[in-house]
Amino acid sequence: MSAKPHKITFPDGRSVPALGQGTWHMGESHAAAPAEVRALQAGIDLGMTLVDTAEMYADGGSEQVVGEAVRGRRDGVFLVSKVLPSNASRRGTIAACEASLKRLGTERIDLYLLHWRGRHPLADTVSAFEELKAAGKIAAWGVSNFDVDDMEELLSVEGGGNVAANQVLYNPARRGVEFDLLPWSARRGIATMAYSPLDEGRLVRHPALLRIAGSHGATAAQVALAFVLARDHVIAIPKSSSPERVAENRKAADLVLPPEDIAALDAAFPPPKRKAPLAMI
Repeated sequence: MSAKPHKITFPDGRSVPALGQGTWHMGESHAAAPAEVRALQAGIDLGMTLVDTAEMYADGGSEQVVGEAVRGRRDGVFLVSKVLPSNASRRGTIAACEASLKRLGTERIDLYLLHWRGRHPLADTVSAFEELKAAGKIAAWGVSNFDVDDMEELLSVEGGGNVAANQVLYNPARRGVEFDLLPWSARRGIATMAYSPLDEGRLVRHPALLRIAGSHGATAAQVALAFVLARDHVIAIPKSSSPERVAENRKAADLVLPPEDIAALDAAFPPPKRKAPLAMI
């Protein structure tokens, strides 16, 4: 195993591991929280230092779990959180960020995202993001679930060119973003964060992935993650509440799929030939 996962560089020059950790559904059970904290800490110890959360997840409970996991090691972690579109007015975004900071137990969020588009004008949300950045409460901002037309509209807004990342659904079974969004973002240096890279666990038993995994002494989950991590400027954020599964995920960063495996994946999960609506969960 290499010392750390390879890195992705944001427009401001900061680099983060291409393999991070997600936290969707964490914080929903008080009894499960200690195990979730341990799993996140295990991932951080293995170099998966980007941790993604959101105010929506468990109504802030996920952020509290993350806050506990990074206590005493905050400087070594890259924190990502998100504002709900219903809160994304100028004043609402600032208030939501303040609440997230409190739950996370930190003075700064490294990357703050608009979770998806809502009724509030993008100009107001971007203005709030820029105000938070100037105040040192966030280091950078981005969006989530934005397609190319949304991104182009964002870039037309004052300050919109400062967008650092777009988090979207992407995995071998959900490849629509490859048609235009991934190359569009890569050309502009905008990082793509792939949520649900295991398709909410559905890929871990897929026959095509299992066949490829068998030839590498790997797991289907590792093959799915390796597929995503092979893409330029893409960050994968699998979620696990088990330190053992986190360690398994980490090994995916060292798995290189040869051309014959990529061809087999293309046969099982055909790449898009035309534009399709952005997939979301």
